Amino acid sequence: MGFELDSESRRQLGYRLIDHIDRYFESLPMRSVQLPEEQRTFGPLDDLLPEFGEDAAGVLDDVCREMVDKGFHVPAANYFGLMNPTPTYVAVLAEALVAALNPQLATLARSQLASKIEQETVRWIGERVGWDRPFGGTFTSGGNEANFSALALALAMKFPQVMNEGMQSIDGHPLVYASAEAHHSLDKSAGLLGLGRKAVRRIGVTDRIEINLEELDQAIREDISQRRLPFCVVATAGTTNSGAIDNLLAVAEVCSRHNLWMHVDGAYGAAAIFSDNHRSLVRGIEKADSITIDPHKWLAMPFAAGIVLTSHPELLKPTFGVTTPYMPKVSTALPPDNFAISTQWTRRMNSLKLWLTLRIHGRKTYEAHIDRQIQLARWFEQQVTTSPHFKLFAPPMLPIFNLCLKEQPFNEEQSARMLQAIVEEVTRDGKQWISTTRVNGQTVIRTMIISYLTEQKQLGELLGRLHSAAELVMRFPVSTIRVSGE
Repeated sequence: MGFELDSESRRQLGYRLIDHIDRYFESLPMRSVQLPEEQRTFGPLDDLLPEFGEDAAGVLDDVCREMVDKGFHVPAANYFGLMNPTPTYVAVLAEALVAALNPQLATLARSQLASKIEQETVRWIGERVGWDRPFGGTFTSGGNEANFSALALALAMKFPQVMNEGMQSIDGHPLVYASAEAHHSLDKSAGLLGLGRKAVRRIGVTDRIEINLEELDQAIREDISQRRLPFCVVATAGTTNSGAIDNLLAVAEVCSRHNLWMHVDGAYGAAAIFSDNHRSLVRGIEKADSITIDPHKWLAMPFAAGIVLTSHPELLKPTFGVTTPYMPKVSTALPPDNFAISTQWTRRMNSLKLWLTLRIHGRKTYEAHIDRQIQLARWFEQQVTTSPHFKLFAPPMLPIFNLCLKEQPFNEEQSARMLQAIVEEVTRDGKQWISTTRVNGQTVIRTMIISYLTEQKQLGELLGRLHSAAELVMRFPVSTIRVSGE
């Protein structure tokens, strides 16, 4: 009894798993996202804790079959939901290698090549940002940690004593500014940093869902006049709800005027730096003091992979560095250890999947991927303009669409009810997946092109299903429509 398997058993299980994964990838262009509504179950599993093991091949076959047959498949080409991509197959192989080697990236002395690969990947991305000054950064577990880290860096820049002395060392109330559509991780981060969630000033947006620059400047001036302490503005490059991109150059001017840290939450949209043709979407990103990028969004990486970059690398160690006697000692001068420039201690190698994908496919493949999805988005946008039932709530900047009804019901509640009913009708059979959300106070249908497998065929089918669902829902009085949760 033990964990060891002989070489032949390892090979047979490995080949068996690869066969399952290969069949799954082969199915993704046409696979349904989930089971039909009547077959979905949400109750807990109730198996007893196994005291003794079972046949490995049988268990592996069972779990692969169950995960595929009963799973929710965000890698499918028919998934038009949140920013969850089809991962590159090379990245899947990289994840297996990382799991096997299990490198510990806390220190360079204990990881060596693994840490150097992460540093090189960070450098590649920072070079695409276009900074003309030194920069640094680290991989994170995702955008939440990256945004948290960026706010910590901004605090350390403005209030150098805070990392040792705490918030009580600040004589006043530090404030962060972001649009009303910026990600909720900013509120969570402000709370965890001790600023308080109310320290995030939410600024209204324009009809294009961009941060209102006049309102931003006025809010900063008013807070300064009240002896509060503005220290950071967060511009978003690709909001979750609508894909809107704030005017980064104009935000940089506001930050310069008031001497504030500029953070760009580009978890999704900052990936446009990989396309020479569409880099202009994030024009001004090089003005940022820090940037969040999530490769597990537009760069088609499996979860989890986030990155925080900063053009103030000298702040990383004062912000995150601590000392401990049990870390390895080396006689040669080395770059700062990962544990000293990151919120994490034990570090998984989240960089290999992106590094290996870039090595095997190259940046040009990412450029083609981004360009193609933007072309598909333009096609979809054109189709919506001829729709008898739907219109765009705002002009899309990235491949995310907010659809509303051409003929609005009497009020927002009725509109929301009808849109939700349409979404439930479209997703009832499990074939495709879309959702509703709220943008600038109004409920919309949210549709996103995120899989590199999605083509006009799937988008055309989605439009047909949307129109059929709309015609069905509109046959009934609004007051009689029932939606989930009621």
